[in-house]
Amino acid sequence: MRNAHVSLAAVTALGLVALAASSHSPASASTPPARLFRPIHPWSIGGEGGWDYLLADAEARRLYVSHGTRVEVLDLDRGDSIGVIAPTPGVHGIAVAPELGRGFISCGRDSSVLIFDLTTLRTLQRVALPARNPDAILYEPLSKRVLTFNGGSANTTILDGTTGAIAGSLDLGGKPEFAVSDGKGRVFVNIEDRSEVVELDPRGPRVVRRWSIAPGEEPSGLAIDRVHRRLFSVCGNQQMVVSDADSGKVIAIIPIGNGVDGVAFDAKRNLAISSNGQGTITVVREDSAQKFVVAETDTTQRGARTIALDERTGTLFLTTADYGPAPPPTPDRPRTRPTIVSGTFRVLLLKP
Repeated sequence: MRNAHVSLAAVTALGLVALAASSHSPASASTPPARLFRPIHPWSIGGEGGWDYLLADAEARRLYVSHGTRVEVLDLDRGDSIGVIAPTPGVHGIAVAPELGRGFISCGRDSSVLIFDLTTLRTLQRVALPARNPDAILYEPLSKRVLTFNGGSANTTILDGTTGAIAGSLDLGGKPEFAVSDGKGRVFVNIEDRSEVVELDPRGPRVVRRWSIAPGEEPSGLAIDRVHRRLFSVCGNQQMVVSDADSGKVIAIIPIGNGVDGVAFDAKRNLAISSNGQGTITVVREDSAQKFVVAETDTTQRGARTIALDERTGTLFLTTADYGPAPPPTPDRPRTRPTIVSGTFRVLLLKP
């Protein structure tokens, strides 16, 4: 995933106003429409460093948050710290395997996977990968295999979830980003530099097929509606592309915000929500397997571009921080990014 280095905006809710005609008077009255999500007070984490993915474990009631060279583990209901998993140099993603009692963290800087105990958070094993910069990571329960998607090697490495042993690898033909499983043994991954989705069978292992999601460009976040077999790829050119997980056909193209890096699907309410780094979320309602409409756009905060969903409550979690001015450019670095203000890292919450 891309690094989150952009300027600060306050956390507010958009106040869209609808004019409702009164049946008892010719005068019209202004009434605010009901919002699908409302912001509540964020959880402060503080500390130093950037961030990438976060994972909400709805059953265990834990939130795993990537942060610099560690993973912060929070109580999913209260935000209290449960513990820290470290060191995780260049951490990107977290996956959990409840039936194995194990969790897995992709560490991009040293190209490793850290395996930890879900109960104690103690490190069990560190697996060195024959690949560069593992980014997204996923546990596929039918095969009991863990897949890392390696941005520096354009491939996936497959691990045995029970032992941590490397079980194989697959060339993906381009830079992989986020991945999802369908619960039936198949895995889907966005290929950022080819604007494609690739379908994998981790038991083979083998590449089953691939398809274009044009006109979407540079897809990053990916979510799935397992009931209707729909994939939601959010793209750098401000589009959410919906494709059929069985045929690969592009079903819909929906406008979203700028700087997107993540998307979540709420199966209870049939909502796909993109997290846009410009400081918004775009909420897309699935009216049917063929019809998708933008239900609302809500304000979050600049830099909040990755997202996690609590499947039990429908609460959304995003991470960001405050930013200072960018350092002056130099001949070696003509383009510089805003600095992260120390101690301001936090989790944003949006409740339904």
